[in-house]
Amino acid sequence: MIQDIAPHRLNNQYRPEANPKPGDRVFIFKDGNILVKNSEDAADACCLPVFEDFGQPPGEEEGFIYLLELDGQAYFYLRETEQLPQGYEFRSLKEIRSSGRYAKEFVFLSITAFQLSNWYKDNRFCGTCGGRTELSRTERAIKCPSCGRLIYPRIVPAVIVGVLNGDRILVTKYAGRDIPYFALIAGFTEIGETLEETVEREVMEEAGLRVKNIRYYKSQPWGIVDDILAGFYCDVDGDTEIHADTSELKLAEWRTREEIILQPDDFSLTNEMMKRFKEGRI
Repeated sequence: MIQDIAPHRLNNQYRPEANPKPGDRVFIFKDGNILVKNSEDAADACCLPVFEDFGQPPGEEEGFIYLLELDGQAYFYLRETEQLPQGYEFRSLKEIRSSGRYAKEFVFLSITAFQLSNWYKDNRFCGTCGGRTELSRTERAIKCPSCGRLIYPRIVPAVIVGVLNGDRILVTKYAGRDIPYFALIAGFTEIGETLEETVEREVMEEAGLRVKNIRYYKSQPWGIVDDILAGFYCDVDGDTEIHADTSELKLAEWRTREEIILQPDDFSLTNEMMKRFKEGRI
């Protein structure tokens, strides 16, 4: 999956004392796009601009926010800048993920950095009193000096569900999305709901099926939409006729192992769960 980048290691521990130094890489995002070298040769973290590209000497690091480390290399986020360095261009995160040109560790790094950058961008003002916020100097948090509110990064729980019917699995395609690959039933956890209850509700809402024998498989961070995905397998309980919610799905059907068409990369929890079924490991 996208987070499986060994022997590379991403360290997301916050370092409030960290300031950028020459050679440290810098993320700049705009409308879901990421600033990278316009050369076709750069396909890893070296395609990002470095601190000295912005003409600010050490000691003048205002505006640079520490994000995380990859293999000991520090990465910062520049929230606002009037002038971009030469030789770089914005490319979509979708291209970074799906083109096949970029190293897996860079894709995971970029998506995680994007998640953090959105949190910083969206919390410049307090949602309680409207005051201007500031960064905490002790932890990864944003605080409001006016009312004292503390704001932490948001992580949204969701489930991915492999519904089994003997030697068949329920596959779907989302309505309104031009994605040719199969998916599984998925959905967000509601307030006051367990993950297992989310599984039951989402399968019933999207496919009109009851399920039993719900068992946890694995989780995955998915920073594009602030998710932590929890994967579950379960068995259909009773009637196997699918009653799809066409407002959510344009396809929902049972497929045998041989009929499963996998996604072209190994990034997603959905694809790994379908692959396990296809190979007879579930």
